[in-house]
Amino acid sequence: MKHVSFSGTASSLLPGLSGTSTVDPLCEGYVAETNVGQDMMQEGFKKFRRRARRAASSDEGAAIISDDELRPLDETQVEIAAPLPRKQQVQSRLPMRVEPWHQLPQIPFDFKGEQRTRLPLVSAFRRSPTARAFDLLRTRMLHSLKAHGWKRVAVTSATSGAGTTFCAVNLALSLARVPGSRTILMDLNFHTPSLAQALGIAPHGDMARLLTEEELPSQHLQRLSETLAVATNRNPDSDASDLLHDSRTADVLALLIEEMAADTVIFDLPPLLEHDDATAFLPQVDGVLLISDGEKTTAAQLAACEKMLAGHAPLLGVVLNRAQQTDRSQVTA
Repeated sequence: MKHVSFSGTASSLLPGLSGTSTVDPLCEGYVAETNVGQDMMQEGFKKFRRRARRAASSDEGAAIISDDELRPLDETQVEIAAPLPRKQQVQSRLPMRVEPWHQLPQIPFDFKGEQRTRLPLVSAFRRSPTARAFDLLRTRMLHSLKAHGWKRVAVTSATSGAGTTFCAVNLALSLARVPGSRTILMDLNFHTPSLAQALGIAPHGDMARLLTEEELPSQHLQRLSETLAVATNRNPDSDASDLLHDSRTADVLALLIEEMAADTVIFDLPPLLEHDDATAFLPQVDGVLLISDGEKTTAAQLAACEKMLAGHAPLLGVVLNRAQQTDRSQVTA
């Protein structure tokens, strides 16, 4: 107990007591201290209640959290998702790359042969002997290409009018029927470009500009289907052999084939014995199909063609067109 000395009467310290009697100073001090402490407790309790009422009015509906709920979480009870590897994070942010093949414009093409202005195509006569002959040619050629890892095939003849474009187009259509394959058919007969007419489509692009990198493949090539793309030519050029000798031509073709991920590329070339275009282009091909007109091509002409090809490009086979036989076509390898 504290011993505090106060002056004055008890009535002045303890309300409700009257009279002039005096109180022992020690008792008076005790009572005074006790009452002061009680007043402080009451005042503090009032302040606490006022604060509680203000908090309740400003945050109605607030949940009351117990002491147990305020305990820190056990880390073993928290499941944290593992972060993605950095490579996957980068790939998820990058846009998906569209293959150049699928960026080529696809144009309508009459596979059923309803258009009369074009050459007869085997896609419209699947049960004919000619269609079966081209399928046989396709299969034999693919075996040879795969055995050597080849892709580029030139189609040419000894003289004009032997049916080179007809055979190149129908061979490409037969190749395009292989599911999941990619075939490119290119018109490199600058003297008489006729690939577009044979297909019954409008000529598109300038082949010379494509081979000199003045025109992008995506601007020149057109897709006829998911498995076949064509590169036609609307501008003839009688001096194209100079271009075909250029090393840039080889670089452009290599890049084109790589970007398009082509399985087979068919080049429609002019006749061997009439122009030097085909001879100039031989270093860029893996093999040659020689078209022979069964009505006018001579054995001497075929021998001359074989001599020109020797040492430059393998002869994959000789296709006898307009043969006087039941199937109207014969392949010799």
